[in-house]
Amino acid sequence: MTIGGYDAFDDPYSYRGTDVLKNRLGTRDPEILQAFELEMSALRADEPLPTGRYGPAHYRAIHRHLFQDIYSWAGRYRTVRTAKGGNWFCFPEHIDHQMTVLFRKLDAAPFKPGADFGAFAAAAAEFMGDLNAIHPFREGNGRSQLSFFHLVALRAGHPIALARVNPRTFMPAMIASFDGVLAPLVAEITSLRA
Repeated sequence: MTIGGYDAFDDPYSYRGTDVLKNRLGTRDPEILQAFELEMSALRADEPLPTGRYGPAHYRAIHRHLFQDIYSWAGRYRTVRTAKGGNWFCFPEHIDHQMTVLFRKLDAAPFKPGADFGAFAAAAAEFMGDLNAIHPFREGNGRSQLSFFHLVALRAGHPIALARVNPRTFMPAMIASFDGVLAPLVAEITSLRA
């Protein structure tokens, strides 16, 4: 079954017989849910993001913050297998381990204050590509990735302007990163430098 562009199987997150995710509004109309999700997550994004230690728990707290008004499972890893465009994301039984391994990379030199921006952009593109391939949540991965990346960039001393993200170029760059092609994502990150 394809749900919101995702392939999911035996999806307990959706209302039976629909491709609409169960939500706090209780709507089964996909357009109403999409509008509600965008509005509520944007409002939460305007609030201060949760602080933390830049690990998986911090990342889950950001997802919970952004989507708490929409989904009861906000901040929890997905329990179903999903794919998009024929590309499978990390199977749920491996998400916790893969997140722990990935987030250790944030201790590397390119993410430290004072690191060269080029090194930061390259490391950030690899990190974001890997995080996208894990795709730990049933919905809201992209917004969580960008919000967390904003915090990582600030900590590294390389603030970015999220308002300049262009979905028409950023999304294809993220998709290319799934196949290990990182140059477009490095270019997108570079274009966001504040």
